[in-house]
Amino acid sequence: MAYSQPNLLPDALGILKQAGVRVVAGGTDFYPALKAGRHPESLLDVTRIGGFSDITQSEGGTRIGAAVTWSDVVRTDLPRAFDALKQAAREVGSLQIQNAGTVVGNICNASPAADGVPPLLALNAEVELASAAKGKRVLPLEAFISGVRQTALMDDELVTAIIVPKPHAGMTSGFEKLGSRRYLVISIAMTAANVLLDAKGRIAEARIAVGSCSAVAQRLTALEASLIGQDPADVRISPIDVAALTPIDDVRGTSSYRLDAVRHQIQRAIHKAVS
Repeated sequence: MAYSQPNLLPDALGILKQAGVRVVAGGTDFYPALKAGRHPESLLDVTRIGGFSDITQSEGGTRIGAAVTWSDVVRTDLPRAFDALKQAAREVGSLQIQNAGTVVGNICNASPAADGVPPLLALNAEVELASAAKGKRVLPLEAFISGVRQTALMDDELVTAIIVPKPHAGMTSGFEKLGSRRYLVISIAMTAANVLLDAKGRIAEARIAVGSCSAVAQRLTALEASLIGQDPADVRISPIDVAALTPIDDVRGTSSYRLDAVRHQIQRAIHKAVS
């Protein structure tokens, strides 16, 4: 098996044009999924590409490079709108996984239970992709993840960064995760809430994203609209508010349990965001 670890993006994109190449960064999802006796022809390690391990902030927003780890997110000074992402980062796997696993790897894995997706959806995150033939393009995160373990990533493309538009300075956020234990657990349900209050302390803007309750984590846009003008302390979530979700029954929980749990999660995430 060939192994490449280029320093330059053009070199990486050139390698990616070859057949049978798999991209890795932390490898925390990739290596455990390998079956005995089966492996790709070639691995492309992107962790040394210039800028890929950087989180940069500008007037336009925040850029999270493709090799940025969860621990990098926790350590970086970011606006309060990113608190939900930081809280999710602290609950991904274990500390060892947080030190190696990447945010971009999490979205490329496209699991319905990917911890990073709801906070990034609530941040209106976009995904930057590059290929040698087509150059760069940018997709909203909700368009990038198309289904269970499915993304819009083409064979000759590499995700280069996650881009978050600059949030309002007063926007805050909170994250809630339900699992059978504290660490090394697949989420039963999880919720991220980004909230902006007006001068009277009422909700001026709300973004609510839920994971593990549908094939792809999703924003609850109808609920978001209904929250505007409410006092956060008075928010109560009804079954109708989560009717867009389509959870499954599995060994971790029934669909009805998930729907009931996520209603309480949303309220707690909103309260955590404004506290």
